[in-house]
Amino acid sequence: MSQVVFSSWGRNVVDNRSGGEPKEAQFRLPVTFDGERPLKAFMGWDGLIVFNRDTDVPAMVAEYMKRVQLLYCCGKCTPGKKGTRVLMDALQDIVSGRGSEALLSTIEDLTDLLRNCKCTLCQSATIPVLDAVKHFRDDFLAYISGARKPQPAAYLDKLTAPCMDKCPAHIDIPAYIETIKEYRFNESLSVIRESMPLPSVCGRVCPHPCETACRRKNVDEPISIMVLKRSSSDNEWQRKHEPPMQPKPRKSKKVAVVGAGPAGLACAYYLALEGYPVTIYEALPEGFGGGMIAVGIPPYRMPRHLLQRDIDIIASMGVEMKYGVRVGQDITLEDLKKQYDSVFLAPGAHRSKPMGVEGEDKGYQGYLKGGIDFLREAYMGKPTGMGKKVVVVGGGNTAIDCVRVALREGTEESTLVYRRSRKEMPADVWEVDGADEEGVKFEFQVLPTKVIADDSGKVTGVECVRMALGEPDASGRRRPEPVAGSEFVIECDTVIPAIGQDPELSFIPQGIGIDITKWNTVVTKYIPLKDVAGKDLKDGMGNPLSRVLITDCEGVFAGGDAEIGPLTVVACIGSGHRAARVIQRYLEEGKAYLNEEDLIEDILTNLPVYDKDEQVPWLDTGKRAHQAEVHGRERASLKNYCEVELGFTESQAIREAERCLRCYRVAMVAI
Repeated sequence: MSQVVFSSWGRNVVDNRSGGEPKEAQFRLPVTFDGERPLKAFMGWDGLIVFNRDTDVPAMVAEYMKRVQLLYCCGKCTPGKKGTRVLMDALQDIVSGRGSEALLSTIEDLTDLLRNCKCTLCQSATIPVLDAVKHFRDDFLAYISGARKPQPAAYLDKLTAPCMDKCPAHIDIPAYIETIKEYRFNESLSVIRESMPLPSVCGRVCPHPCETACRRKNVDEPISIMVLKRSSSDNEWQRKHEPPMQPKPRKSKKVAVVGAGPAGLACAYYLALEGYPVTIYEALPEGFGGGMIAVGIPPYRMPRHLLQRDIDIIASMGVEMKYGVRVGQDITLEDLKKQYDSVFLAPGAHRSKPMGVEGEDKGYQGYLKGGIDFLREAYMGKPTGMGKKVVVVGGGNTAIDCVRVALREGTEESTLVYRRSRKEMPADVWEVDGADEEGVKFEFQVLPTKVIADDSGKVTGVECVRMALGEPDASGRRRPEPVAGSEFVIECDTVIPAIGQDPELSFIPQGIGIDITKWNTVVTKYIPLKDVAGKDLKDGMGNPLSRVLITDCEGVFAGGDAEIGPLTVVACIGSGHRAARVIQRYLEEGKAYLNEEDLIEDILTNLPVYDKDEQVPWLDTGKRAHQAEVHGRERASLKNYCEVELGFTESQAIREAERCLRCYRVAMVAI
């Protein structure tokens, strides 16, 4: 187990420099930066953490403030612009031997001045500086007396914010919101596209985890980050502006992408911008680019013409789209390896999971294959096999989409059955509310046990049992347990299981060097990182933290659903963007690796940046804006797939953007 030498993180001081019984301090930080080089120290918005006794804290603090002032201070307010400059100069004077002890008092005084900054970047940057001066004063005095000189050291800094850290695509959210506030919608969209090539999609269907880490939430309500993204995208479309992006000169090495879903599209877009010829192979026919976005998300949530516009923009960067081509049948993976310098596997998760109940494998008429299959057939205009009374089993967004689409496809009664409570549904709350408003019936804490059919093999109902919630399971949710004697039957003529989905990986031949996990995902390489307690660091889903996305098959990469299991659109986009960066290094340098920017990004996400218990001072409050919405059950009438949520007006968007607290943070590691 590694030992923390000193920490002031979270305003809790742990000091093990003087010996004696060591005080324990554990952080979600790795003891090595990249699996090899030790992490000597970390400093940022909430203090200082030192792992190595030889860390030169005054030199690190001086370098930290230098980067804050020269790289990140916006200069839009006097305290920040001038205060950080004086701090930088004072610290530089001290470590260069030109300082005096009086400068230490100046540094302490300036931290009070910087509390009046326009935003929290400069304010929070003074916290580790003040902690260092207070707790490492003798080290500063050694520099002042000339007894100490700076030693060579490697530092790496990173600008972040609670919201952009929580975003799987790591969009610079404060920047794009601030440009909206200043009426610069086109610039806002340019910031978004640096990390997100499907802005109209993620402005509508993103579960916006960023808003769960918005510091404004600690004051009143989080910023409506997702809808502001939509505002920037809609502004370009409605005003018929041409996207400004231009790809770099064409390169010779070619890349094939399997799947035109969000991960594949993102990877193709960022490689194309770098000049690489990219060809996407998509099994669905032309007009259904977008993968699960096209066939798994209803048009009333994601209008198809806007999805197609995002795809057309990606294609205009030089990406070739080959529709109706199924890899493994029309062309083999071996063929792609021969024809291209690199291959990215992003086929999505289009295979429905079985329920595991009696009767589901009998071939009964009215028992549909799965929720994803039902949605795909509906959106492609094919017969769904749906009847008049539909029961959908599941609690996720796909299940909610199924019950809402069933109403639009003409069913008379649409019922959702879920084994836990409404509060515990993994589906987004606003989607559940939408289904409720449209007339969907809910049966909570109910578990199907048998599909019932008549003598002719037609479904007539589902046998169920009531469930009681017991102790929490590994996920933290209370475990549902059957209630003896509570069996009952829900009459229906259609059953749609929507309890989950898996990637379809049958196109990957055995013996090619690509391993598949027991969860039916592609195995990729990763950097093993351990914390101070010696435990492996994992992401929020229990997967290795820093994944390189390359398989053991030379030149073949994997991402999105295929690499980690079913993900959100924004998480797939983040995976595809990282894959593009790693593939570019592979093509240009002959090796796939995570660079320092990738590694510190993972470290911060794991730390994390947002503190839900932080007391955020704010003099004024402002209610969160809500986008206009079509209400009433008539919106779910036959074949009515018109968009339900209508976005902000420009004036609404600007007012909402003005609520942003611009919560930038600067982190630095010594390695």
